[in-house]
Amino acid sequence: MTLTGLDWGIIGVILLAIIVTGLYLSRRAAKSTDSFFLGGRSMPWWLLGTSMVATTFATDTPNLVTGLVRENGVAGNWGWWAFLITGMLTAFVYARLWRRLGITTDIEFYELRYSGRPAAFLRGLRAVYLGLFFNVLVMANVTLALIKYGNVLFGISPVLIVLVAGAATVLLCASGGLLGVLVTDFFLFIISMVGAIAAAWFALHHTDVGGLSGLMSNTLVLEKRSFLPDFSDPNQYVPLFMVPLLLQWWSAWYPGSEPGGGGYVAQRMLAAKDERNATGAVLLFNIAHYALRPWPWILVALASLVVFPDLASMKAALPHVDESLIQNDLAYPAMLTFLPSGLFGLVVASILAAYVSTMSTMLNLGSSYIVNDVYGRFIAPKASDHAKVQVGRMVIVLLMVAAALLALVLESAMQAFRLLLSVGAGTGLLFFLRWFWKRINAWSEIAAMVFSLLVASYLEFFGPADLQIWQRFALTVGLTTLGWVLVTYLSPKNDPQTLEKFETLIAGAGTKEERMKPALIAALFASLGVYGLLFGTGSVLYGQWGLAVALLGASALCGLITARVMQTKD
Repeated sequence: MTLTGLDWGIIGVILLAIIVTGLYLSRRAAKSTDSFFLGGRSMPWWLLGTSMVATTFATDTPNLVTGLVRENGVAGNWGWWAFLITGMLTAFVYARLWRRLGITTDIEFYELRYSGRPAAFLRGLRAVYLGLFFNVLVMANVTLALIKYGNVLFGISPVLIVLVAGAATVLLCASGGLLGVLVTDFFLFIISMVGAIAAAWFALHHTDVGGLSGLMSNTLVLEKRSFLPDFSDPNQYVPLFMVPLLLQWWSAWYPGSEPGGGGYVAQRMLAAKDERNATGAVLLFNIAHYALRPWPWILVALASLVVFPDLASMKAALPHVDESLIQNDLAYPAMLTFLPSGLFGLVVASILAAYVSTMSTMLNLGSSYIVNDVYGRFIAPKASDHAKVQVGRMVIVLLMVAAALLALVLESAMQAFRLLLSVGAGTGLLFFLRWFWKRINAWSEIAAMVFSLLVASYLEFFGPADLQIWQRFALTVGLTTLGWVLVTYLSPKNDPQTLEKFETLIAGAGTKEERMKPALIAALFASLGVYGLLFGTGSVLYGQWGLAVALLGASALCGLITARVMQTKD
């Protein structure tokens, strides 16, 4: 593909706007660590919610969805759709709790909830573990997707791609802080969605596809479009549906879907101006992320089955692409090669927007962990806010370099997705319960981290060869959960005074039972409502009008019940 003057103009304007925003907000961001990492704790729900949605719309996300659909059909998306339940529990149960803590990072939680040297050790360990290891892996996966786009569309070398895109992202993040990220996220999300919808439109109108009706009647698509797996085949419904819905959502830790909230979701909740805005932000994020956004990607994925039925046909159409990059997730950027000039520039700009949005959030988050929970806590506790901001900017540069180097050795989005799920398996239940079960202590969390890493690594590299991926995941969950629960009972109890102070911080009006019951009911009906909206929209696209009316009606009813329950609670 070649870019016209109009294409370059669109891309240039967007990149320039990103850079100008970061530079314009640099002075305000540098006032304090609160300003740099939390935007001054005065952010509204709609800006925070949109930012979370924009962050999860990374360059690798359409590729991941495309790979899932091509390999397992639309039902393959239950691997991440199941995390909606996690998100709604975060919105209605945990968002208010996080905001009441008044901390800078979610890692700071450990020395409020636990006591003594184990708590301090856990805080430092978790900051390095998440700020470096997990964060770099996530960013490398996102960068890998951008490499594939550049290689497929233009034949640009991976090194050049990471240099140019990384420099622009670092400039925004290091200068504008979280406020710069939030402001640009709002506009980048709009651009990204316009680009995704445009890509779906032209994928449907490819001559081999024949429009929406032609796509839905194609024999290659009919077997892939079901919302649910084949329940006559346990090899289908167990890993694709039962494991995600019954096990994965509460047991696994995954960036953006942390049980009980964490990572950049917790950062946005902590940046909200009050508890209601924290709840509203997470609610908006879950509605948009799960119900409004997936279908443009799914349509492109289904269309790619018609245009590129297998990897061999994709390889023949893309002879200039490195053979190691030819995976099912490459079909999404491959479909973009059919876009006309002008619109092609907009879609390329939307891909860059998605990349910058996600990377800037992860860089800011990782830097906040290293600065607040390592440098400011253990290395230089008396450092000024100015010094911490400067260190934060240096850390941002180093994280970007590490992510770029790792991206050059990864092969597919699915590879990193499965690695992240397996390493975090078995820790989720602890993150849900640690707010309420007093017996959980710092050693419980340390044990969960160690058991999860060791069990997942052993099963991956030394376990029985005939174990399926979902079986390894289930074993990791079971052994890790058993391990940290045993450690919980065998290790010393928490300091009573620390627990009392923590419970005072998170306490609200009414008894704990009176607060929890309506929150859980709201989370249940909100989850059902979003699933109804997701599948109701899909039924409209499939032309199944009776089912669409039933699902959308049920979705609206669930929304009304959720609103009523929350009004009663307040």
